[in-house]
Amino acid sequence: MAADPSIAAEAEAEAFFRAAPPLRDRDHIAASLDDFVARHSAGSGGAGGPAGVVCITSGGTTVPLEQRCVRYIDNFASGQRGAASTEYFLKAGYAVIFIHRRGSKQPYCRFIPEDSFLDLFELGEDSEIQVPQSHSAVVKTSISNYRKAIDEGLLLKLPFTTIFEYLQLLQMVATSMNCLGHHGMFFLAAAVSDFYVPWESMAKHKIQSAVGPLNMQLNQVPKMLFILRKKWAPSAFCVSFKLETDPNILLQKAEMALKKYGMNVVVANELANYKDVVVMVTNSGRMTVRRRSKEEDLEEQLTKLLAKMHAEHASLPKSEDHQTHAN
Repeated sequence: MAADPSIAAEAEAEAFFRAAPPLRDRDHIAASLDDFVARHSAGSGGAGGPAGVVCITSGGTTVPLEQRCVRYIDNFASGQRGAASTEYFLKAGYAVIFIHRRGSKQPYCRFIPEDSFLDLFELGEDSEIQVPQSHSAVVKTSISNYRKAIDEGLLLKLPFTTIFEYLQLLQMVATSMNCLGHHGMFFLAAAVSDFYVPWESMAKHKIQSAVGPLNMQLNQVPKMLFILRKKWAPSAFCVSFKLETDPNILLQKAEMALKKYGMNVVVANELANYKDVVVMVTNSGRMTVRRRSKEEDLEEQLTKLLAKMHAEHASLPKSEDHQTHAN
């Protein structure tokens, strides 16, 4: 009789978390998270409450090569999609938990110049700091929208750098959001490492180049999406992303991820044009979403479609939930 894959996956995940370095400020994060979810759980989808709570992951994870890290392996991701989608989900009435890579793009700050944010300011006649007329409209709008989200308690930001931090945060958020049932959504846009160096076998100090060529064994990161769907938050609406450089395998890999991990939607994007076009893969078929102009964010269309699909998911009777996941 074949072994249950869920049991093996859970065992691998538990072993990963046991060996991972403890998350800094874990108790403070847990308290903030529980308070945020509790405030939005009663009114999710109801009159006067948010449309739901969405956890958005953004940016790339690093894989440290030393415990006192000097060198690491990185994953490409600017965080642009996650930051933009956070803005549009907030606009659609959601409360957002934003799990983001430190230093990546932030919601309402995407317009800041890459070279220096000082380009947004100038000195007036009396040396007072002011925003140039050319930027004043976008800066005022961004500040207003950001303050509204913060003041109304609709945005919780949780930073990470390493694969260890990211997966611990994801587990904490998912188990906390489990109480939301169908009203919870996961928008998993972070670029997550597939391989890592186990903490206990990692060099404690900087690896010395004098020892010659570096030979290092990388382990596979446990497939946490499977566990998120089966155990942590089984009723949530889950959207994952598949990025490839080879267009010939992209949709096939997205279809495989949809079935393997039980996602509601897999968003397939090719590295060469990920800002301009994506394909939403679902059990019902495929839908292509294109950016209609340079002034438009593709994420505006994408989040509208996902919010509509999530609303349909949230209206499902609980009895249909397990059947949905089994597909």
